[in-house]
Amino acid sequence: VQLQASGGGLAQAGGSLRLSCVASGLTFNGYNMAWFRQAPGREREFVAAITPVGVTSTYADSVKGRFTISRDNAKNTVYLQMSSLKLEDTYVYYCAAAERYFGRDLSRYFHWGQGTLVTVSS
Repeated sequence: VQLQASGGGLAQAGGSLRLSCVASGLTFNGYNMAWFRQAPGREREFVAAITPVGVTSTYADSVKGRFTISRDNAKNTVYLQMSSLKLEDTYVYYCAAAERYFGRDLSRYFHWGQGTLVTVSS
């Protein structure tokens, strides 16, 4: 299983970025997908998750109303649209996959991408 995240970079506060994560080696439409983020020296934290066919999603309170998770099962890709970015959204963002779990517990996700850095500047 491989998860390849991309789309990170430098954005201004108030701006937008879209992250993508392409999955291979798994039956994508059978997996719950999620985004987490981590800063140096800090624990990895939950951002958003989406069910296999995209009917249900959930968000961390810190991003609710600003970020949107979505997926295109035909492209084996999950997205994270980030808007109204804040300085405190500066993290490395990771995508993750779980076959039998939907939620925010990172220990239940067994497949992880390599991370993509998002830096928000003023």
